Amino acid sequence: MATTYAALLRGINVSGHRKVPMAELRSVLEGLGHRNVRTYLQSGNAVFTTDTDATEDVLNTALEEAIEHHFGFRVDCLVRDGDYLAAVAEACPFPAAELEGKQLHAIYYSGPAEPERFAAIDREAYRPEEFALGDRVLYLYVPDGLGRSKLGDVVTRPSLTKGLVATARNWNTVVKLIEMTHED
Repeated sequence: MATTYAALLRGINVSGHRKVPMAELRSVLEGLGHRNVRTYLQSGNAVFTTDTDATEDVLNTALEEAIEHHFGFRVDCLVRDGDYLAAVAEACPFPAAELEGKQLHAIYYSGPAEPERFAAIDREAYRPEEFALGDRVLYLYVPDGLGRSKLGDVVTRPSLTKGLVATARNWNTVVKLIEMTHED
């Protein structure tokens, strides 16, 4: 049975560093036997379909190894199927339809983000910014955008995300990836 996935690459094409051209990323994914490969933006979003019954973790590891082999540097990736992405959007505790895309972000994690990790954050000190945890995701509401967010800096501290791969997407990208994974 064919399944469509999104591959979320972390920290590429930022200020001219760790360049991963999207055409080459598509070729890498096709080289792994995936089909209907598409990319979105230059920030490391790819969608692909595969007939394999491999788990997300297996697909993820294969992609990371292929990227390292092709480009010569390691890139952390998260591979998630379209149903998971849709479930994350559906479970969003914030009124996504009423917000601008830059005001709402999903920070995807490689594993569960236990509430204990974030328990010491004084949420009131950062209002009106807010966050909520979901299934391997942190929803981040930042009314003035992520670039001006103090809470965004706090929830992404390495001490809080230790042991997890984390990568953020604004809500416009979240919605587009859901659309792309459900086009087939």
